[in-house]
Amino acid sequence: MKNTFFLITFLIIGFVSFVNAQGTYQLAVLKYNGGGDYYANPTALPNLITFCNQNLATNISADVPYVEVGSQDMFLYPMIHMTGHGNVVFSPAEAENLRNYMLAGGFLHIDDNYGMDEFIRVEIKKVFPNNNLIELPFDHPIFHQKFDFNGLPKIHEHDGKRPQAFGIIDNGRLVCLYTVETDLSDGWEDQPVHNDPPEKRKQALQMGANILMYAFME
Repeated sequence: MKNTFFLITFLIIGFVSFVNAQGTYQLAVLKYNGGGDYYANPTALPNLITFCNQNLATNISADVPYVEVGSQDMFLYPMIHMTGHGNVVFSPAEAENLRNYMLAGGFLHIDDNYGMDEFIRVEIKKVFPNNNLIELPFDHPIFHQKFDFNGLPKIHEHDGKRPQAFGIIDNGRLVCLYTVETDLSDGWEDQPVHNDPPEKRKQALQMGANILMYAFME
């Protein structure tokens, strides 16, 4: 109980201190071990932030740092984004730190950039051994924030499977969103990177805005 209280206090004080110092929110990208390209899609989150600042009246910094999964700096950010194509490995200490971050109020969005799925399902079990990833129904509030969706939009085809949104829910709260077979963060990138049509980029950014809005307000 004392540990939980400390973590919640740390998250609140750290985040409030940052907002007071900078006059804005800040998000981060998760840096993890295992050889996977945690640095994939470098323009994605800055573009999503610009879109949200313009369409949701948010005040989020365009500066997006990388934060190591085992670092206490993680607690400075209300939402952390994770992506990549390959292997992911969490040490026991890193898994505990990530779990404590989410239990203390932080929100993690994992977007499979194609190739992460077989690894992330194993590693997320280290973080929440007693919680299963469950598929979110189409009526979940995350699909119906400012923008209305009937489930995840399909941005890239890859294996041609349907896009799916999975979540880790703790005490009724969605603490982790895992998006698969959609490639939302590819759709957030600068248009020339993937040459996605305007409608696909719009769908990706709108769904990203819903995720951010849900993470901040629910």
